Amino acid sequence: MNSGKFVQTISFLVFIFFYIPIAIVIFFSFNASKSPVWTGFSLMWYKELFFDSYTIWKAFWNSMIVAISSSFIATVLGTLGAIGLYWGKFKGKETIWIISYLPLIIPDIIIGVSLLIFFVFIKLRLSLLTIFIAHVTFSIPYVLMIVYSRLQDFEYSIVEAAYDLGATENVALFKVIIPISFPGILAAFFMSLTLSIDDFVITFFVAGPGSTTLPLKIYSMIRFGISPSINAISTLMLIGTITLSVILKKYLKYIF
Repeated sequence: MNSGKFVQTISFLVFIFFYIPIAIVIFFSFNASKSPVWTGFSLMWYKELFFDSYTIWKAFWNSMIVAISSSFIATVLGTLGAIGLYWGKFKGKETIWIISYLPLIIPDIIIGVSLLIFFVFIKLRLSLLTIFIAHVTFSIPYVLMIVYSRLQDFEYSIVEAAYDLGATENVALFKVIIPISFPGILAAFFMSLTLSIDDFVITFFVAGPGSTTLPLKIYSMIRFGISPSINAISTLMLIGTITLSVILKKYLKYIF
């Protein structure tokens, strides 16, 4: 076997190993029985999910509220930070840039424990607010990375031309820089949204009573036994993730 076929074979086996468990989850979400043996096609678990699972939907909406709000704030702060770091000239710029990237390499469990200790220290009750703050914190570095990459292809002469035509810094920011960088900004928002919805480790540490998100709810359900409703939830989350990924891919091509 030549090297080309060997690489293709390994790649094929890796894809099979990765996608078969996902396919099994989707397959058994339509099973008419709780047993891991196929007994017939049924939508009963989706019906149970939609009509008899109030706590699951509450957790879902908690996740969406936190994800959308934290992604919006992280995108605003990260975009302004990326613009300042890219064009700004000030002491300590490199240090700030390194610090901004640290959350990308620090394990989630350390970030979660650190935030928990911080919230306890300032006596802030664990709730959706603490989850929101945590998600903004770990999303900002991703926004910085994506928007900064977009700005590297930015022709600053366009901004200088706007200044020559009488534009102020605020006008240049909102009328020139942000519109041209918008594909990168939107991609950063979708990235933050996906990370927030998917996060479990950090959320586990900073969540309080009544602030359960969907990943935490799924984890709590699995602890008491695997229910086919989990397969249905996982299938819907997979569809949502694929949809976001397709949208994200559409805008990432404008960056790299």
